Amino acid sequence: MDKAQIFLDTARRVIRTEAEGLTQLSDGLGKEFAQAVELMLGARGRIIVSGMGKSGHIARKIASTLASTGTPAQFVHPAEASHGDLGMLTADDVLLMLSNSGETPELADMIAYSRRFNIPMIGVASRVDSTLLKQSDVAITLPRAAEACGTGVVPTTSTTMTLALGDALAVALMEHRQFQPADFRNFHPGGKLGAQLSRVRDLMHRGESLPLVTRSAPMGETLLEISRKGFGVVGVTDDTGLLSGIITDGDLRRHMDGLLSLTAGDVMTLAPRTIGPDALAEAAVGVMNERKITCLFVIDPADSGQIVGLIHIHDCLRVGLG
Repeated sequence: MDKAQIFLDTARRVIRTEAEGLTQLSDGLGKEFAQAVELMLGARGRIIVSGMGKSGHIARKIASTLASTGTPAQFVHPAEASHGDLGMLTADDVLLMLSNSGETPELADMIAYSRRFNIPMIGVASRVDSTLLKQSDVAITLPRAAEACGTGVVPTTSTTMTLALGDALAVALMEHRQFQPADFRNFHPGGKLGAQLSRVRDLMHRGESLPLVTRSAPMGETLLEISRKGFGVVGVTDDTGLLSGIITDGDLRRHMDGLLSLTAGDVMTLAPRTIGPDALAEAAVGVMNERKITCLFVIDPADSGQIVGLIHIHDCLRVGLG
């Protein structure tokens, strides 16, 4: 058997072993999981997540997932807690402690502190008779699934199960709170994900920067407005200030003969495509790509159809859309 096949066989064995552990975890969940969710929902402060070593890395990820889905959370390192960071825990918090064995010595001070000051504690470990689970208000026992390393000593399946359990807690909390994509975007303003969840109102130009003229404006004045604002277009408004039409480079080319003798109303294209301020910016990109245009005026239907902005393809490209 060649080396490549050996490597593939190892990978598949590891993944199957961890998948079996996740199945055991799912099948074994009981009332303790629901109790943990209720305890976290009732927290007036934050969820403090802690663990040592590999469990500590998993704890950091769980804290991050909780915080980004509407549950205030923070990771506290147990060794640092013993040297002053215990002050980060308050009676309003809920402590989520992770340890595969349940006997990690570095957790002792945090466990004792939570008991002394009646800080609710959720323990996650694989031994039901461990110190951690016996001291916890809610004890979640991980199944004694085989580690994927084959030797039984490297945390593999156990950390995967703990990570999945943390995701399950976060999603249960998120769904109970009816957390929406718009809420998620508030916690992720940067990066591709933040860009995909951006609203048109987050990127649009507004106020004095908008290129606008009235229907009766001479084309000489209209050309100056196009040049001043720099978008390559101008919106044409009626007597009530609503958008009647738009003038683009194509409109200018079609009316080159005697252009300066005309008004904006003579040259404009009627009923241009627009978009609302609460639409996703990604939807605006889709419209612009479909219509082969570079910008859209933003009309607010909740404000009698008033012009509230303009979004340009360059604004979308700048944040990673397009």
